[in-house]
Amino acid sequence: MVGGASRGIGFAVAHLLASEGASVAVVARREEQLESAAQEIRNDTGAPVLPIAADIRRASDCARIVQTAMTEFGRIDVLVNNDGAPPLGLLQDFDDAAWDNAVPSMRANGFGRIVNITALSTLQPIVRFGLSVATWAGVIGYAKTLSLELAEDRITVNTICPGRIATGRLAKVFGSGESQGNDAAAEMLARIKREIPMQRLGSPEEVAGLVAFLASPYGAYITGATLHVDGGRRASLL
Repeated sequence: MVGGASRGIGFAVAHLLASEGASVAVVARREEQLESAAQEIRNDTGAPVLPIAADIRRASDCARIVQTAMTEFGRIDVLVNNDGAPPLGLLQDFDDAAWDNAVPSMRANGFGRIVNITALSTLQPIVRFGLSVATWAGVIGYAKTLSLELAEDRITVNTICPGRIATGRLAKVFGSGESQGNDAAAEMLARIKREIPMQRLGSPEEVAGLVAFLASPYGAYITGATLHVDGGRRASLL
């Protein structure tokens, strides 16, 4: 199950998991965009893709997402908690509800992977992101604790903090889109790139690659980790 899968990082994650042979339930709020994304993934990969239009801020929707996926596929092995741009809701309104509903299936099968997508600003806060930083910090703390509680069940729980990734979200948050005017947008994009040691934006596929690794047997001994995909931008040793 992949949240926020109609575009951006969520779409890239769902597409890569499908190309690796997974049956994928894709979740987003906008049904038309989600159906289009699901069909594109089916066409490209040939994998079974189940679109579920829902709002993960509602506990009832989280329960429906899990039940729909269980009915269609019979089990849930991987849960990717991925949401849109800040501000976010309270923790109890989304991720924990998804965890609570998906974990029993994973426990029953003796296997599970939970991957949370937050942002680099959680580890390296920036101005104007107070609400999302505080919320995502709670997600990291919750995930770390959950990783300890589920380790004996062979369920791993990890969190990815992407840096500047080339998605529509980047333009929305940092004003680097066409709506700012060509010159202003170009200057903003150039400034963002100058702040990244690799001097470029990351791609959604580069984040998806790490999700696929964590979801695979090769990631079986990694749990409770917080990993940043940022082109070297995080300025700390830890």
